[in-house]
Amino acid sequence: MSSKNLLVELFVEELPPKALKKLGEVFAQTLAQSLKNSGLAASTVTVTPFASPRRLAAHVTDVAAVAADKAVAQKLMPASVGLDADGNATPALAKKLAALGADASAVANLRRENDGKADILFYDSMAKGATLAEGLQKALEAALAALPIPKVMTYQLADGWSSVNFVRPAHGLVALHGADVVPLSILGLTSGRATHGHRFEAAVDPVVFADADEYAAKLATDGAVIASFAERRAEIARQLDTAAAKAGGKPIDDDALLDEVTALVERPNVLIGQFEEEYLAVPQECLILTMKANQKYFPLLDAAGKLTNKFLVVSNISPADPSAVIGGNERVVRPRLADAKFFFDQDRKRSLESRILGLAKVVYHNKLGTQGERTQRVGSIANQIGERLGGEQLGLRANRAALLSKADLLTDMVGEFPELQGTMGRYYALHDGLLPDMADAIEDHYKPRFAGDSLPRNPVGTVVAIADKLETLVGMFGIGQIPTGDRDPFALRRHALGVIRMLSEGDLNLPLNELLTAATQAFAGIEGFKPAESALADFIYDRLAGSLREQGYTAQEVDAVVSQRPQRLGDIPKRLAAVRAFSALPEAAALAAANKRVGNILKKIEGTVEAWVDSALLSEAAEISLHAALVDVVPQADAAFLTGDYSASLQALAALRAPVDVFFNDVMVNVDDPTIRANRLGLLAKLHLAMNQVADISKLST
Repeated sequence: MSSKNLLVELFVEELPPKALKKLGEVFAQTLAQSLKNSGLAASTVTVTPFASPRRLAAHVTDVAAVAADKAVAQKLMPASVGLDADGNATPALAKKLAALGADASAVANLRRENDGKADILFYDSMAKGATLAEGLQKALEAALAALPIPKVMTYQLADGWSSVNFVRPAHGLVALHGADVVPLSILGLTSGRATHGHRFEAAVDPVVFADADEYAAKLATDGAVIASFAERRAEIARQLDTAAAKAGGKPIDDDALLDEVTALVERPNVLIGQFEEEYLAVPQECLILTMKANQKYFPLLDAAGKLTNKFLVVSNISPADPSAVIGGNERVVRPRLADAKFFFDQDRKRSLESRILGLAKVVYHNKLGTQGERTQRVGSIANQIGERLGGEQLGLRANRAALLSKADLLTDMVGEFPELQGTMGRYYALHDGLLPDMADAIEDHYKPRFAGDSLPRNPVGTVVAIADKLETLVGMFGIGQIPTGDRDPFALRRHALGVIRMLSEGDLNLPLNELLTAATQAFAGIEGFKPAESALADFIYDRLAGSLREQGYTAQEVDAVVSQRPQRLGDIPKRLAAVRAFSALPEAAALAAANKRVGNILKKIEGTVEAWVDSALLSEAAEISLHAALVDVVPQADAAFLTGDYSASLQALAALRAPVDVFFNDVMVNVDDPTIRANRLGLLAKLHLAMNQVADISKLST
């Protein structure tokens, strides 16, 4: 059985740039996995993906020409059904064997295996291994079917009659097993050993491969194409750094833009362009966005991170004199920058204040009204939160910032670049004479916008950001727009995590239930709105638990703390640290198990068990000892809890281990005397209460 390296390339028209990296990875991995499944490739093979604007390819090492024959065990039927009293095949068994290409002579060789209920007949045979042509045809079909393409196009083939569906028209197929062409047919193409290189700079056309292993090198030399996405990306990054150093700046750091540009060029050539300095009067966020989004340029920053009037272009051609390319790109970018300057100048002719009334004409949600009504709700919530955190002054400032927070949605700049909402509001607020903390709050109320994003930079911004996210969460839950599965069109999971981060990392004294109540009250009188505070609280605590597990806390530690639904989320890190320290104590396991036992006993009791003990009714030495220990330990634990020393509060419980163990060994709780039984249940309720102030330590029990 010969084993050689395999190369498959599909040559197409320009692929969607934002999807190219993923397309290349899925194509190569699916192709290789299919070959492994058919026995043509071992699990240890090396798979190298290639993806350029006009090709998807994969190189797979050590692929067999023919897969090894495979033993196949076919389950037939119970022996009692397949064989008659004389051991001959019944009509049912004969029919089954015929379908497998066997006859009655195979009966003697059938294997019997008991499944615990009856003897089952099995037909053992050897399946002939697939040839590479058969296996690769299936693998290629599977690879194309697996490509993450939301929409395909239908196009005619060369015969003028047939049509096929694919993301872009395909024009060539290469399939080489070593030096041999593997016969394949797909999308109206038949496989060969030739492809096409760069549209303008290929030294040879077509590029013909003698062997699968020369693909990347020959495509680079003869075709002027760097086929590997990763290598092309690294080359662009290297050239960007070199050109930036030459221009005296540094390129903006944007992985998504680098990926997209890598998907647009086959032979990158980085050039330096520039524009008139007068445009630098426009906020740099606007200029950077228009250069990145519209032109795919890399703006250059100075050492302080301020935008310069130079930018980097990643060209797909390398002329001896690049001046025409540079000049063309400079001419193209000027109108974009001029538009940004015009929008900025026009927007500043009206204050943000004057735009607030216009929000009444902008629909937010058909069940929740306009953006104007929404900002009123956010302002009301922000006022209450601000007063709670910093008194009347903070409440008033937060309310004012909230009312102005959406006004920039009506500006020309944000209309052209929605990504700048908040950012432009800050610039316009400063132009209108607002104090910096108010202007910052207008920008920051969208934060955190994604995982790892910074939090608002001042108290006003924090208050408005919390209020804005709570308004969205409460409003959407109140009209039944709850995330399901992967669907979350209003980004409620992100909003919940934002609230969690601000409350937790800021250690804010804002009980969650009070926040939800205040936000719910802002929706009073809205038709169709139904308060859903309980469901929303569950949603937030679920997000919190998931976030904590991602931070490295164990599931047991997280469950122990979050199951208690602490209202002040800023306490949670301290509670988790206390639980982790408690878990290391030698008494922890026994106390966790005892707490779990106490909880199970109390759950079986109808009604509420009061945590109260009549010491005169205590008669057993073990219950007297446990009560005395509680009298001694509980005040210590409570005092530590009230000062926020959760570790000391939990560790004080260690003294309860011995009396708890003796109690459960020596005392019967559910005695016949109802008075004694109630008193002992009260003792357990008091113990349970003491054990679960910081966290439910029963969750630590394995």
